[in-house]
Amino acid sequence: MDKKFSVVIAGGGSTFTPGIVLMLLENLDKFPIRQIKFYDNLEARQKVIADACEIILKEKAPEIDFVATTDPKTAFSDVDFVMAHIRVGLYAMREKDEKIPLKYGVIGQETCGPGGIAYGMRSIGGVLELIDYMEQYSPDAWMLNYSNPAAIVAEATRKLRPNSKIINICDMPVGIEERMAHAIGLKSRKEMEVRYYGLNHFGWWTDIRDHAGNDLMPQIKEHVAKYGYSLKEELGEHESQHTDPSWMHTFAKAREVYAVDPDTLPNTYLKYYLYSQDEVEHADPEYTRANEVMNGREKHVFGECKKIVQAKTAKDTSLEVDEHASYIVDLARAIAYNTHERMLLIVENNGALSNFEPTAMVEVPCIVGKNGPEPLVQGQIPRFQKGLMEQQVAVEKLVVEAWEEHSYQKLWQALTLSKIIPNARVAKQILDDLIEANRDFWPELR
Repeated sequence: MDKKFSVVIAGGGSTFTPGIVLMLLENLDKFPIRQIKFYDNLEARQKVIADACEIILKEKAPEIDFVATTDPKTAFSDVDFVMAHIRVGLYAMREKDEKIPLKYGVIGQETCGPGGIAYGMRSIGGVLELIDYMEQYSPDAWMLNYSNPAAIVAEATRKLRPNSKIINICDMPVGIEERMAHAIGLKSRKEMEVRYYGLNHFGWWTDIRDHAGNDLMPQIKEHVAKYGYSLKEELGEHESQHTDPSWMHTFAKAREVYAVDPDTLPNTYLKYYLYSQDEVEHADPEYTRANEVMNGREKHVFGECKKIVQAKTAKDTSLEVDEHASYIVDLARAIAYNTHERMLLIVENNGALSNFEPTAMVEVPCIVGKNGPEPLVQGQIPRFQKGLMEQQVAVEKLVVEAWEEHSYQKLWQALTLSKIIPNARVAKQILDDLIEANRDFWPELR
């Protein structure tokens, strides 16, 4: 383990960046780093985060070189890994993604339905630009991309940059698996070995065992049938102070999602497809998840970063390690050290699901080594899941085609096909409003 790595975090002004830096510092024994760079196209926003992170690095790991820049050549030269989590349009646009559909009685959500489609149309160009910078300045580097909406971004990179060294990942299954493990008394999800299939934010666990081969599904199912993915200590009078109300609702709702197919355990995001009207009724059109984040994490992280800079020390900061982001270190290590770790990743199907579209970007367990991920065959999938997934894959492919061809018609078709939207007329009304809101970000549709 003599080599030390150079990493660029693309999206240096993100509220998640300090947590990722703290996580990287906690894992230096596993993944040694010589240089961390921040790259963002919004200099003032990045500066607040970068100035604080520079102080954190000086205090915790002064040997690591640090650079924050808006210049692509400076950012992407001499790097081994690009860790990308960009948000084109920031939370101001997410708020529109969520509130515009609600005007028409349709749920607006960051990665699902019309909100996810709008965000996807903004994200595609941004992620492709990052790939092009990486290939120009560090052609041997790998991009570990967790920019949302991961499903649409993954399809875009498959179709438009087919030979790029990018792996699309999501930490939502990681978070759910941690809850499963905790619910049945395990210390960590790493004590479990899972079989899972689906699309990003659209999947099911089919088998979960411990390392001795004991079946853990019955215990987990019993918990989910009663509580969803809520943990007992979060319920009743002692509600979690660390979990936003919208997430508490989501974890509890998993109980009803699970009931639709009790042979499997569902990803939480399926609630938006299977119970979309419930989600509309539960939503406050004046105060959506974007507002919750802007008034919560956004204010907290930027406030803490300003405090660190003012105090010239991070000694008493309440910024926390992003535990979920340790998944990124596992992935980087697997590539760097050829560890053949088993991980859930978003990859081209190509037979992993034997009765499903070969070019679909599916989320399945993979073995990861120096040449990237090798998907593990999950076999045939049942008709219920297959039907849902075929509809959703068609949506994702139409969005990417609409972006590439500047096609109004294909984007209207994508929205019409989304299970969340009731009919083509409503799809068109939402689309026309989204076009107006996204004039500065989308290609011009014709």
